[in-house]
Amino acid sequence: MKIGVVGTGMIAQLVVPHLTAWGCPVAAICGIPGTEEQIRELAAAAGAAGEFTDYDEMLRDGDVGTVYIAVPNALHFRFTMQALQAGKHAIVEKPLCSNVREAEELAACARERGLFLFEAITTLHLPNFAKVRELLGLIGDIKVASVNYSQYSSRYDAFRRGETLPAFDPAKSGGALMDLGLYNLHYLLGLFGTPERVAYRANIERGIDTSGIVTLDYGTFQAVSIAAKNCAAPVGAVIQGTKGYLQQETPANRCGEILLHLNDGTEERFDVGPDLQWESEFRVFAAQMAGGDLPACYELLDHSLAVSRLMTELRMQVGVVFAADEQGR
Repeated sequence: MKIGVVGTGMIAQLVVPHLTAWGCPVAAICGIPGTEEQIRELAAAAGAAGEFTDYDEMLRDGDVGTVYIAVPNALHFRFTMQALQAGKHAIVEKPLCSNVREAEELAACARERGLFLFEAITTLHLPNFAKVRELLGLIGDIKVASVNYSQYSSRYDAFRRGETLPAFDPAKSGGALMDLGLYNLHYLLGLFGTPERVAYRANIERGIDTSGIVTLDYGTFQAVSIAAKNCAAPVGAVIQGTKGYLQQETPANRCGEILLHLNDGTEERFDVGPDLQWESEFRVFAAQMAGGDLPACYELLDHSLAVSRLMTELRMQVGVVFAADEQGR
C-alpha cells in the first residue's frame, strides 16, 4: 500500500507526515504548478521519492498503488474517478463527493474493478466512537440525541464583505452542512442507521448554508444535528435514554472523552482515543487493504453512500444547489 498524495493544503500538511508511521508508506506527492516548495517539504516529511505537478504523471508511477485525494470538495469526483480508472485504490478526504450521484458512480467503478475506495471520515474509526456504541445499552431506550459542531469561520468575515471563498461557495461544494454537519451525520447514522424522515432548516446567504439544523426522526426517538460556520457555541454530543445519558464535549470528528451518567447519579468517564484523530482511520484502511478485505471496505462505502444520499436530500430541501448538481442534469 504505497500512497500517492494529491493536494498540499492544510489537511495534507496535518496528515501526510504521519502516514508511514500509521502503516501507509508514501511514495509520491502531487500538487499544482506553483506549489513546488510545499511538494518538496511534504515529500521530505513523508520520506516520499516522487514529486509531481502533473496528476496524470503521478498516476503512471508504478510505485503508487493507492491515491490519497486531499483536494477541494468540488474536485473529489474527478480526481477519484481518474485514480480508479488508472487501476489505483483511493482514499478520499471527506466529503466523498459533492452529491450522491457522483458518489454512486465512484462506488460502482470501484466495485466493478475490485478496488478499495474509502472516505476519510475520522468519526467512524475512532475508538471512542466504538465505545459510545458499546455504552448505548446502559442508558435504556434512546429518546433524544443531539450533536452540535458550531465553529465561527475565519473566512466568514470576508464572506460578509462580499468575497466568495471556497468554504462558502456553491460552485465549490461548500457550506456548513458539507463541512461540519457531515461529521454529525456520520456520527448519528453510524450509531442509529438511516432515519425514517429528515428535515433541514438553514440560514442561507448568497445561495449557501452558513448554519443550520437537521432533524432526524427515528420513529421511537428524535435526533438533531446543529452545524454552524457563522457563529460559535459549545460543541459536543448528548444521547439521552430512559436510564441515563452519554455526553461528549468534543466535536464529532474528534469524538473525545465520554461521560456516562445514570439516573441513580452514578458517573463514569472513558477515553480511549489516539493523540491524533486521523490515526485510527488510516490504520483501518491499511489493515483492510493488507488483508484484501473488500467486503469490509464496501460496508464502509455503503455507509458513506447513505450519508451522501441524506445530505443531497437535505440540500435540495433548502435550495442549496452546487455546480456539480447542475452538471449531472
